[in-house]
Amino acid sequence: MIEGNRVLPSRRGVLGGLAGAAACAAFGWTPAFRVPAARAEGVTPPALPGGVEVYRQAYENWSGEVFIDRMWTCAPTHADQVVALANWARAHGWTVRASGQRHNWSPLTALAHEAERVLLVDTTRHFTRVTVTPGTPASVTAQTGVHMEVLMTALESAGLGFAATPAPGDITLGGVLAIGGHGTGIPAAGETRAAGHTFGSISNLVVALTAVVWDESADSYTLRTFERDDPAIAPLLVNLGRTFLIDARLRTGENTRLRCRSLTDIDVDTLFAPPDTAGEQSFGAWVERTGRAEAIWFPYTSTPWLKVWEVCPEQPAGARMVNGPFNYPFCDTIPDPITDLMCRIEAGAYGLTPAMCRMHMDMVEMGLTATASRDLWGWSKNTLLYVRPTTLKVTANGYAILTRRADVQRVVSEFYAYFRDGLNRYAAEGSYPMNGPLEIRVTGLDDPGDAGVPGALTPALSAIRPRPDHPEWEVAIWLDILTIPGTPGSIRFYRETERWVLANYSGDYAQVRPEWSKGWGYSDTGAWADRDVLDTIVPDAYRAGLPAGNTWDTAVSTLDQHDPHRVFANGFLAGLLHD
Repeated sequence: MIEGNRVLPSRRGVLGGLAGAAACAAFGWTPAFRVPAARAEGVTPPALPGGVEVYRQAYENWSGEVFIDRMWTCAPTHADQVVALANWARAHGWTVRASGQRHNWSPLTALAHEAERVLLVDTTRHFTRVTVTPGTPASVTAQTGVHMEVLMTALESAGLGFAATPAPGDITLGGVLAIGGHGTGIPAAGETRAAGHTFGSISNLVVALTAVVWDESADSYTLRTFERDDPAIAPLLVNLGRTFLIDARLRTGENTRLRCRSLTDIDVDTLFAPPDTAGEQSFGAWVERTGRAEAIWFPYTSTPWLKVWEVCPEQPAGARMVNGPFNYPFCDTIPDPITDLMCRIEAGAYGLTPAMCRMHMDMVEMGLTATASRDLWGWSKNTLLYVRPTTLKVTANGYAILTRRADVQRVVSEFYAYFRDGLNRYAAEGSYPMNGPLEIRVTGLDDPGDAGVPGALTPALSAIRPRPDHPEWEVAIWLDILTIPGTPGSIRFYRETERWVLANYSGDYAQVRPEWSKGWGYSDTGAWADRDVLDTIVPDAYRAGLPAGNTWDTAVSTLDQHDPHRVFANGFLAGLLHD
């Protein structure tokens, strides 16, 4: 994510990307090319363990900002082959990186300058088995290459589900566990959390997992299953890709019917009003009533897209029943008028950015009406999953703000005021750095008791792990700002915003942790580059107020014990973890 002289995508690039995405299989990304080892150029991997086929393949992350045109890749068929690959990598000085759907912004998987001695392991082809165990309590055991939609469909068939999940359906379970993937939701006023559910991350539902780790007595990498009460599991629950998970057993609970309403008639100043003037239409009030709310606000528009979910066993009058997910098709393609504006903005007409944002919101308004999607009702999967791989690829930064439930409105109001004023200040200079929406969600924290395992460990590196010294901090507000990669001024704006967020949400009021999969740690040139953030601010966020046996330092040490030869590492993680 280097600003430099990079330009916005051309119309051909935008439309070509969308056309390519539309041609993908139902579950997303298709490799740009695949070249057998015999025809590939460059450093060739030494002889691989028997039965493992290797080939060159392009790697590209979600926003296209990390693109490597040829990476050695393989797709082992069973866990023993992954173990063999780990031992092979140790012997030959290579690294092995698990790879799923690449729905990520941060460089947790691959770095371009390290590609020659890195072997990607595609988990999506063979590590997809799902086994549901009904009963009380119920659980599901799934391999880490399975897509979340497939996993949730299997649960739905057994009458089970999750309370909250990430919005894309094509992401893998392994990817979700690597970064602490989350949805949106806290218990509504008067609601009690149902058994088998959590309002934290998916990682908080893990009961046990199997990973490839170093065995000192055997002098080799082996498979090991970790139970949730084992201290060694804590850094594996949200692992940043610094390990290789084979499968996980997750707690799950009875499925629920959810009603999802889309509201587009609340003025932005009303939704994000200061607490002392906030009324029944404020974001905090909606969260309190429904427990589940997401605000999507396109800059320079007057009304956000507010989605609210409610547990609703019976179909309400006026609500349309949905039997499948992804019920906002108008978000899956970008119409010509918007791409035309993108091209004109690329050519230097930056002042058209407000018009483009208004056109995006107009598309939402018309789409909701045309598809009868303002009021939906169905099983949890069918309202919680709504992002397809064909959605416009944008870059994003992200933070989790831990605070009191009573301060939700204060947090969002303060950020909105800062964000609005910052955009106006830049506009006065003729600069429009943000051309995507501001997205706000609220979740609970990762209470280990939700897993239903006595002595369960808290996920050590979860952005929403609780602070024992602040038991009043019950919720996390997730702030994400989106823009097209390379937009002039965006890196400067992101850096200024990060500094404001870190300073404002502090002390006894709140705490900031980065959203691992998004942009953070901004220098003057790009994300993940500010050494003060990487070396001090982030580690300290996982030390302050936490028990000595489960902090940043013990997590790093344990990950190193699991992989002392750094077979599952890369340069970015080595710098972040001082590993």
